[in-house]
Amino acid sequence: MKAVHVNSYGGPEVLDIKDGLDSPSPEENQIQVEMHAASVNPFDVKVVSGMFKDHMPLKFPTIPGGDYAGVVSSLGEGVTDFKVGDKVYGSANVVNGGLGSYAEVSVANVKNSAHMPSTISFEDAAALSLVGSSAVQALEQHIKLKKGQNILIHGGAGGIGHLAIQLAKSIGAYVATTVSTDDVDYAKSLGADEVIDYKKQNFEEELSNFDAVYDLVGGETTEKSFKVLKRGGVLVSMLGAPNEELARKHGVTAVGQGTKTETENLTRVAELVDAGKIKVNVDKVFQLDAVKDAFAYQEENSPRGKVVLKIK
Repeated sequence: MKAVHVNSYGGPEVLDIKDGLDSPSPEENQIQVEMHAASVNPFDVKVVSGMFKDHMPLKFPTIPGGDYAGVVSSLGEGVTDFKVGDKVYGSANVVNGGLGSYAEVSVANVKNSAHMPSTISFEDAAALSLVGSSAVQALEQHIKLKKGQNILIHGGAGGIGHLAIQLAKSIGAYVATTVSTDDVDYAKSLGADEVIDYKKQNFEEELSNFDAVYDLVGGETTEKSFKVLKRGGVLVSMLGAPNEELARKHGVTAVGQGTKTETENLTRVAELVDAGKIKVNVDKVFQLDAVKDAFAYQEENSPRGKVVLKIK
């Protein structure tokens, strides 16, 4: 089989294509998957760069990639929820105990996999795992967003943000979002009620009394976001734990979210997709052999939605 191998930390240049490799076998509570597609997340780029090496070290050589979509080709001991031939999606990330998704055949844990949405392609499914789980976890579990409430979503044109806007609108919330100038019309097309161009406007001066903020940007944006929340509101950040002192001062709940790409969340995402409530946008598709170009594209641009590798 063919797979992407990484032998050291670095940029796109450390990604090598290896062919003629043996297919890995699943262990207990794992599935072997014939990979059809995988996605390139900012997280994947950071892991390969070595940004997380102090607390999430890689053992070289390793196969990068987490998000995947494919067909079950073999079952490990104890697997009862899947059968050979099932279309599945999820995460095969090595940091979760998988073997990496940038390969023609790989292995994923059952707890990080689910049946694929029935209404979409493998490429779209591969783009969904991390970002869909992130949006569901934040809006439905942490914020518990309800019809009639209002939410500010920072970074609404990105992978997580564009799904969060759609999910919030399907719930019946009023949605404001911050995006760059080039993405204003795109954010409106997703259903956002109010779009703030962060290059020209200061969101903290234009918005107030919000029930929730979903922060996908971090830094000063997180600090300023406390100002737009009403007392009793909720701020969820994907960029580390928010300032607890500021949270107490403003009388709000602050959550630093670490996304769980697990069966429960993946199944919920599939339900939302098949019900037509959310639709992932694939910005660009690359062949597996062009993985270096895919990483460079993710690093150098601000993709609308997701970057995907087509494997089969």
